[in-house]
Amino acid sequence: MENKNRLFYASCFALITTAFSFSIRAGILAQLGKELSFTAQQLGFINSMWFLGFPLSMLVGGLVYHTVGPKKIMQFAFLAHTLGILLTLFASSYLGLLISTFLIGLGNGCTEAACNPMIADAYEGVEMSKKMNRFHMWFPGGIVIGALVSKFMTDAHLAWQAQIAVILLPTLAYAALFFGQTFPKSKSEASSLASNLKAMVSPLFIFMFVCMAMTAISEFGPQQWVGLILSKSGAQPMLILALVTGLMAVARFFGGNMVGKFDQTGVLLGSAILGTIGVYLLHTQTGGMAYVAAMIYALGIAYFWPNMIGFIADKIPKSGALGMSVIGAVGMFSSSIFQPIIGAWIDSDKAAAAAKGLTGDNLELVAGQATLGTMVIFPALLVVLFTVLLFWVKKRKADAKTSTGSKSPAYANA
Repeated sequence: MENKNRLFYASCFALITTAFSFSIRAGILAQLGKELSFTAQQLGFINSMWFLGFPLSMLVGGLVYHTVGPKKIMQFAFLAHTLGILLTLFASSYLGLLISTFLIGLGNGCTEAACNPMIADAYEGVEMSKKMNRFHMWFPGGIVIGALVSKFMTDAHLAWQAQIAVILLPTLAYAALFFGQTFPKSKSEASSLASNLKAMVSPLFIFMFVCMAMTAISEFGPQQWVGLILSKSGAQPMLILALVTGLMAVARFFGGNMVGKFDQTGVLLGSAILGTIGVYLLHTQTGGMAYVAAMIYALGIAYFWPNMIGFIADKIPKSGALGMSVIGAVGMFSSSIFQPIIGAWIDSDKAAAAAKGLTGDNLELVAGQATLGTMVIFPALLVVLFTVLLFWVKKRKADAKTSTGSKSPAYANA
């Protein structure tokens, strides 16, 4: 029998699993590197497997959703999550961690591919919007919980394997909640693939494709490496991660009001400005000021992901669910590509600091801040790109009103 509220709670636990796999892995990077003698670049490649598996399964899941349904997609998600976590627990090699992290990424992507349309099919109107917002709150919300768990377990000198085992808790919870349930049938017809692809080769979609790559690395780059980069800054890195994601969760709760006032374009431009200021301050500040910098950074990146997806749905609706999946996937692919690059930057900055005679904590701090200084490039470029987007969309809207007298967002489909 279908119980839509139980399905919703199961979806939330599945997204918490995704969040735990993100924050707890960030929290154990230093332990992994020390215990298994990995370089920062090797840790970057391990990180990249999470970001690679995610978009692959998200794209495939989105394409087959109407064919196989959310139940089978979530069954595969549970299998991938469980295998990935267990393999990580017993991994003792670089290759083993690459494979296990990739499997966890596959499970995470399946969660996104199945749960978003399932929630839309289970609820109507305002209730659907409310549930969708509350579902997406659990990614930053789950990261807060995972970051605090990781910090307390690290402070208690518990092995990194014990932290990974914690990810099994929400995994088993969503499996138990989904078990025996009838999933809702799709309320919408699958749109034409040809129509989707035609909309996706438009200049506006391609422009947003590029922007998404930048927004994703602006969000996931500093977050994923905060433990290593800020470990010697005088601030608690996992508390900074918890602060950032906690503020993101609150901000996303009120995201609809912000879009209503400023449209997605205005929100994205404001986010890029705050994100640039935030990363720059993280690059220059230590001690208590690092927490202030983290708050500004959090308010900057909070609206990136949901409003990039929302822009596609609102301004390029003919791209359909496939368009939203592709935009989400390119964000994860971008993060996958840049993780080892960021790791290499850290290794290079450490070598440069060592060449200047720095050692110990001073070396770690100078190298970490230098890497964050390089990362400022991404949100700074977005300030330029989103300024262009703001005027581009305004012009297209004005042209559409002039030619049709309509206030419809269909101007973005041309």
